[in-house]
Amino acid sequence: MTGRRTGAALSGLLLLVLAGCSSASPPDDGPEPTADSPRDLLTAAPDGSAPQPSGRWQPKPGTRWQWQLGGRVDTSVDVPVYDIDGFENSARTVAELHARGRKVICYINAGAWENFRPDKEKFPRSVLGKNNKGWDGEKWLDIRRLDVLRPIMAARIDMCRQKGFDGVEPDLTEGFRNRTGFPLTARHQLAFNRMLAELAHERGLAIGLKNDLEQIPQLVRDFDFAVNEQCAQYEECEKLTPFVKRNKAVFHVEYELPPGEFCATAKRLGLSSMRKNLELDAWRRPC
Repeated sequence: MTGRRTGAALSGLLLLVLAGCSSASPPDDGPEPTADSPRDLLTAAPDGSAPQPSGRWQPKPGTRWQWQLGGRVDTSVDVPVYDIDGFENSARTVAELHARGRKVICYINAGAWENFRPDKEKFPRSVLGKNNKGWDGEKWLDIRRLDVLRPIMAARIDMCRQKGFDGVEPDLTEGFRNRTGFPLTARHQLAFNRMLAELAHERGLAIGLKNDLEQIPQLVRDFDFAVNEQCAQYEECEKLTPFVKRNKAVFHVEYELPPGEFCATAKRLGLSSMRKNLELDAWRRPC
């Protein structure tokens, strides 16, 4: 099954204005690095990455990308980075993209159960919450249950590694701001998101923070890049600058605004921006 994945942009738009949850967030982890910090002195590789002491891939700001979750992947787009569905694409597709000099990100759903995934039976009923409105076959997960969800998410990230992916994009990592059926707080979300980052890093994979703008100050050190939907439409792109200041890419899409209305801002802020169709097929119009 294809065609996702803007649940954070659609099903929770009304809730984006609620501010109550953010007060539960812990303090910022510290000041942003200065312009002469060691990371800024690193030399970027040709694939749009900066070297990491761990050897992990690190995409830098401004890296061009393609995001395709719907349909057969078009491997001919001349960009350094692809983001594709981890379940629906094979190791052969990842290898083909690598042969073309691309880095490849593995899309998985981390915050909701999907009734069309092969591991659906691994989720006990106790962690399944309300339907993810607007997305058939999806139910929010009780992210407080790290004991239950950690091995399931570890297995998914293992799949990404085994197929040869370079990074992971876990989706729906801001359930605490949605009506999930569970009393989730900002602290629960921070713990869950950091668990995902730890799982990816243990496997040598980069990981991106999807949306969750309110918690960027707390999570920017834990994640290697960001993925955002519609920050220009909702005038929130400035909230992504902590990633750019740390020399980490922000992969950004808009679905409704024409490029002329967001590309100047995107370039000024150092975002990797393009317009996409909502179904996230192969079509793209980059800045």
